[in-house]
Amino acid sequence: MADSTTGPAATENHIVYNITEIMKFLPHRYPFLLVDRIVELDPPQRIVGLKNVTMNEEFFQGHFPGAPVMPGVLILEAMAQVAGVLLYREMPDEDKATKLIYFTGIENAKFRRPVVPGDQLRMEIELVYRRNHFGKVSARTLVEGKLAAEALELFAIADRPGQARS
Repeated sequence: MADSTTGPAATENHIVYNITEIMKFLPHRYPFLLVDRIVELDPPQRIVGLKNVTMNEEFFQGHFPGAPVMPGVLILEAMAQVAGVLLYREMPDEDKATKLIYFTGIENAKFRRPVVPGDQLRMEIELVYRRNHFGKVSARTLVEGKLAAEALELFAIADRPGQARS
């Protein structure tokens, strides 16, 4: 099993969680699982994840034919999923089966450059605050060391639909 934490000297070659381990935390599945690996983890404050963008992504069929660009909303979602790994790993085991982390808001989202097939997203997430079942993260995505997107993302932890309240 991979190490659970790593220091700031970690590289993209160091894997904290691979895709199989990420799938143990996140409920998302293909085609909506947008995180390939976690390469840095400083719980409960910071996490860094990677997404390899390929031409095989379904959204490129229509966004845009002949000039494929990853939709900005999916970059925001990918950043939220990386944050989700950080939050789910801290969640008590009994809550993991009955709770979901919902993306509840976006503040100050900015897109600085297009993301295209062949790019690798480096998503850096820092917890700004958390109060009980609500919180905010600061998220940014880099491609080749250059800022591609940034936002403050709000979340809520709540019962899964159809689950009895605890």
